[in-house]
Amino acid sequence: MSVELNYQDTGGDGVPLVVIHGLFGSADNWRSHVKAWEATRRVITVDLRNHGRSPHIEGMGYDAMAEDVIRLLDRLEVPRAHLLGHSMGGKVVITLARLAPGRVASVIVGDIAPLAYGHDHDRVFAGLRRLEEGRPANRREADALLGEHVTERAVRLFLATNLERAEEGGLRLRLGLDEIQQDYETIMGPPAGEGVFAGPTLVLRGAHSHYVTDEMLPALREVLPEAEVVTLQAGHWLHAEQPEAFRDAVNRFLAER
Repeated sequence: MSVELNYQDTGGDGVPLVVIHGLFGSADNWRSHVKAWEATRRVITVDLRNHGRSPHIEGMGYDAMAEDVIRLLDRLEVPRAHLLGHSMGGKVVITLARLAPGRVASVIVGDIAPLAYGHDHDRVFAGLRRLEEGRPANRREADALLGEHVTERAVRLFLATNLERAEEGGLRLRLGLDEIQQDYETIMGPPAGEGVFAGPTLVLRGAHSHYVTDEMLPALREVLPEAEVVTLQAGHWLHAEQPEAFRDAVNRFLAER
């Protein structure tokens, strides 16, 4: 069952750029990039199910998440779009391109390959559960609770973007954490769909990330045969660590479409 996703739309003419966040992210994470892009093109950012302000619902399969995005494009009367997805969002983009290639003008994938990955979010889940039970009054308390399990400050700051004010006071998570954790195995798995997407494709990877290694490129090109691979001097969150280089690569790619 598809859900009506929360989204932000800058408006404008032409083929839009649809931006899809990764696990534990949201449309809000892309504000600075949207400000830069909206001067030249329409940009639509989405909150995937169980993230941001979108509904919480069981099932985090990539076919279901791609269908949510297709339904949003239908609602907005967008026949074709450039799709940009980071990490989990990249797998959603690949799935959508496989299932509905006619809706896709081009694909931009941020630091992910169409493969299954190992389970490395145990500490993150533990930290988020600690936030749930700790009911922090402010962001300082929230950071301390997260810090019991997550040592990297940058990761804590990213996770804290999922906090919002609760009606009864204090802060609460706006994630569908139960639904995400229940289907975590699927999230770590490969994209859905079969075959290739043979349209224009840009893959941006981080030089200091293990998500798209040289050894993975043959498998990547089996699914995305036209992929141009660009390596940025960054880790997995390359759009946050190297924002200008990330935007420049995206702008150059889209200028040729």
